[in-house]
Amino acid sequence: MSLDAALRQARDRFVAANPRSRAAHEKAAEAMPGGNTRTTLFYPPFPLTMASADGCRLTDLDGHTYVDLLGDYTAGLYGHSNPVIRKALDAALDGGWNLGAHGEHEARLAVVLCERVPSLELVRFTNSGTEANLLAIATATLHTGRRTVLVFDGGYHGAVLAFGDGGVPVNVPHRFVVGQYNDIAATERLVAEHAADLAAILVEPMLGSGGCVPATPEFLRFLRDLATATGAVLVFDEVMTSRVAGGGMQELLGITPDLTTLGKYTGGGMTFGAFGGRADLMAVYDPRRPGAVPHAGTFNNNVLSMAAGHAGLTEVFPPEVSRELFVRGEDLRAELNRIGGTVMRWTGLGSMMTVHFQREPIAAPRDMRSTPAQRELFHLDMLDRGFHLARRGMIAMSLEIGAAECAEFCAAVSGFIADYGGLPR
Repeated sequence: MSLDAALRQARDRFVAANPRSRAAHEKAAEAMPGGNTRTTLFYPPFPLTMASADGCRLTDLDGHTYVDLLGDYTAGLYGHSNPVIRKALDAALDGGWNLGAHGEHEARLAVVLCERVPSLELVRFTNSGTEANLLAIATATLHTGRRTVLVFDGGYHGAVLAFGDGGVPVNVPHRFVVGQYNDIAATERLVAEHAADLAAILVEPMLGSGGCVPATPEFLRFLRDLATATGAVLVFDEVMTSRVAGGGMQELLGITPDLTTLGKYTGGGMTFGAFGGRADLMAVYDPRRPGAVPHAGTFNNNVLSMAAGHAGLTEVFPPEVSRELFVRGEDLRAELNRIGGTVMRWTGLGSMMTVHFQREPIAAPRDMRSTPAQRELFHLDMLDRGFHLARRGMIAMSLEIGAAECAEFCAAVSGFIADYGGLPR
């Protein structure tokens, strides 16, 4: 069977199986563009609408239950009903919300983060990883008096800081130069042209949206040395990669940036972001100092995120649990690559991974060969087999994903390969 024919059949099965999700999407489109308010969750012919969730499982409006391998793009680390998180939220609600004042939880969470993440001498909270990265860039430009920011092709640092295929029209208007990920020689040449005005180097230690491609230790050490030599501020976007170890990928590799940004699961599954690093850089936001720079945000210290974040990091996801999850993810990816044979390659690190329909090595987005049709067929087929993952083939394991779910998913992938073979383009 051709890929086009297989895809048509998969789409037809999906439409026939999900009439209630289709109706919900059409109703939503009356009030939101395309029935959507988070672009990455949309896919044609229409996205599923989930009705409930528990543990590591989702149930849609049509009554189908899925093992949730997406983990809300790494934000859902704790699953959908962790009792420790629930207890922390209930206790926070019992004390009232929208306080419009300092609360006890925010300082407790800040202390835990500063103890765990090597670069964090001081930290401030935001509402998302996007905000955290915007403020990290602003901090760097303020500190250096320069304007140019080095980012990398395939990098994603938030809704207005996306650099797949070079960038998107809604990106904020900083003076960006886009380098090639994992390419030391090309980066060196690029920076030579902009060194005098280089304010920041912003990098994901592993591309997340860009295909779960880890940076090599040599590349990240090169960026550390480059920032030091040019006087630029090195920013590690660890919004996703902070889960690979207690102190994130910087701890795993022993490479310390000047600033770090966090988000996703770090707020216990609630709305959250954070940026922090060297005390001299962060001191500009100290309101006790003359000439301090304001950093406002109504919900920066909202009681739910502060309470859930602290409970999650201290009771559910201490460093030893992060190590266990890392090993479980490494084992799953190794087995998936064994199963994939000549058909597919899974890239990633620890509990995060993405499928690519090729066997050639992948060091950067330019090396990727998968077609949109291949990714769509895999996504629809996995839904049909009871597994929910990103349309682009990304997995972010929650703590609720155990040996049984991993074995079931490997069997599903084996079934896909048996049914579709080498996936012609």
